[in-house]
Amino acid sequence: MKIGIVKETKNPPDKRVPLSPENCEELKATFPNIELVVQSSDIRAFKDSEYTDLGIDIVSDVSDCDVLLGVKEVKKDRLLANKTYFFFSHTIKEQPYNRDLLNFMLKKNIKMVDYETLTYPKDGRILGFGRYAGIVGAFNAFLAFGVKSGDYSLKPANECHDYKELKEELKKVKLPNDYKIIISGDGRVGKGAEEVLHTAGIYEVSPTDFLTSTRDEPIYTQLSVKEYNKRKDGAAFTKGDLYTNPELFESDFKRFSDIGNMYIACHYWDADAPFIFSREDAKSPDFKLKIVADISCDIDGPVASTIRPSTIDKPLYGYDPQTESEVDFMTKNAIGVMAVDNLPCELPRDASEDFGNELITKVLPSLINEDSDTIIERATICENGKLTSYFSYLQDYVDGKN
Repeated sequence: MKIGIVKETKNPPDKRVPLSPENCEELKATFPNIELVVQSSDIRAFKDSEYTDLGIDIVSDVSDCDVLLGVKEVKKDRLLANKTYFFFSHTIKEQPYNRDLLNFMLKKNIKMVDYETLTYPKDGRILGFGRYAGIVGAFNAFLAFGVKSGDYSLKPANECHDYKELKEELKKVKLPNDYKIIISGDGRVGKGAEEVLHTAGIYEVSPTDFLTSTRDEPIYTQLSVKEYNKRKDGAAFTKGDLYTNPELFESDFKRFSDIGNMYIACHYWDADAPFIFSREDAKSPDFKLKIVADISCDIDGPVASTIRPSTIDKPLYGYDPQTESEVDFMTKNAIGVMAVDNLPCELPRDASEDFGNELITKVLPSLINEDSDTIIERATICENGKLTSYFSYLQDYVDGKN
């Protein structure tokens, strides 16, 4: 089997890679019978020479590879017929902008394995860049407070060479002793955000203690869905009930937003679930949040202040709760918003290394050896010119019927 890492072609350029040079070295040592090459690129976070220094061949043509690994969608004119591809296709939610891409892969007899659909036998995603979304998002929240308060200045995450340098920047953070931070979500993204808060020396308290704490130091709490959702009828909360009957629930976030200063949103949100805080909530004189780092970035969704995504170059904007409109970030009574929707791209070296470690240990063995847990099979969107049975629901999408 010959595996190739393709050059990223999506614009704006993505500097991440599925396998770092060290990942490639490990893969070859673990599976000495495979061939591995890397397509030359001048945009990725790792130079070609970093691969060749570890004995990895750099090539311009990957047409002789059996399997091709990327990160973002591959442009149609770069897709090679009759190959197996791994990348984030952004088609499984019937995204209109990639309908043509999926149709093209079907016509070209491509086997498409989507990273997003790689799951363990008992459910749960295997791969993702969520940890680094949380890390960079939380760092940007501190950056935003520094800009707003003028108390300190942080180098932007995308200007840091790596996570190590970012951690050094965090030593500059200075918060008021009564400052309170809320995190929603306890998955990969939330855990990544927690790493940053721990590095910054922020003391963790339980959600219950957060509501009554008088500690003379900055604190944070991490909320799971049961802390910020409640039954409308007052019945006991169960997670299964929320997922099955979301219309029976309403937000219980106000008790936190009335005393918190900063909110780092790391949750997964379903369109049928209650909003976390609404535009009306934000208008209340009791609403205290002044910095909102919305890592989840659902536009006009559960976090009312997120009215558009921001960019790596311009990560901050202001939201005026009274007019429900965007204003300058420094406007006195505005909520400062950070809503960058491609945060892992700001630390591409570390994010790639982390992703590659997971890919080597948890996915590629099922590709190279036997797929005994059907990890690859269940993540294959199309093969032999047809949608697989796992993704047959996409047929109307492919046919342009929805």
